[in-house]
Amino acid sequence: MQIIDARRVRERLPMPVCIEAMAAAMSAVSAGSVRVPPRTFMPLGSGDEALLLMPGAAAGLGVYGAKIIGLHPGNPARGLPAIQGFVALFDVATGAPLAIVDGGALTAIRTAAASALATRVLGRADARTHGVFGTGALARTHIEAIAVVRPCTRVLVWGRHLRKARALAREEAQRTGLAIEAVSDPAEAAACDIVTTVTGAHEPVLRGAWVRPGAHVNLVGAHRPTTREADSDLIAAARVYTDLMESLLNEGGDVLIPIAEGRIDRAHVAGEIGQVLNGTLAGRTSDDEITVYKSLGITAQDLYAAHAVYQRV
Repeated sequence: MQIIDARRVRERLPMPVCIEAMAAAMSAVSAGSVRVPPRTFMPLGSGDEALLLMPGAAAGLGVYGAKIIGLHPGNPARGLPAIQGFVALFDVATGAPLAIVDGGALTAIRTAAASALATRVLGRADARTHGVFGTGALARTHIEAIAVVRPCTRVLVWGRHLRKARALAREEAQRTGLAIEAVSDPAEAAACDIVTTVTGAHEPVLRGAWVRPGAHVNLVGAHRPTTREADSDLIAAARVYTDLMESLLNEGGDVLIPIAEGRIDRAHVAGEIGQVLNGTLAGRTSDDEITVYKSLGITAQDLYAAHAVYQRV
């Protein structure tokens, strides 16, 4: 059995490879060829700490497995990743354990790769600017991932603490070679061709009034039915897609809250990214349309990413 640590995950799972793995995963999910039961989400106390258990099976890959992680939002202040845990892979025929893959590094890469896939499918072909809300690990991987699918000429980073945004912009500009700058006004970051939110916000940090016609938005940070990063105005004005409808209707506060408010109904959600890939659902319908990808993160993404790492190791 392979034990694949964070360093080897980062070495063996380059972003272009992971984006293609996410395309295969999302296509398989929407075709019904991957088993993805609802995940178990167990709060560990009164805060945001939680234990998550996510099983799944991908017969097409010849594996099944589970992702087991602890979510500790306070860890970055301690110099530790917020996500702690691993993905376990088993052979589907014999049950033999194949690999244990670091969950923090894998999640950071595959989450960004899934957003990049959605951007490739839904974003305008001429999109050039990228606004990022958040300053954590997912902000870094999303800056890299979006630049794989669109030639970003300018990246604007907003965070609650301008000092952190400036530090991230400086470090990522040096690492990626992109033109990245921090902004103090969130509306400035929201006025980009592509907008990505990767925050720990419980209430909206992105307003629909700030988003320009034709933009594509990736909503990534919120993962509970009572939390959201975007306001109802944005969701009501946009064509909305997700990774898995079942997850969205269980956990997607960005959509569930506007439904509860009566601003939209369930039919407002167009469907899954995999359906667009499979040709059973239309993507963007005009250059002026605002598209939204609501990411919840599903086990199929972890299985396909972990399998890609396993094969390359």
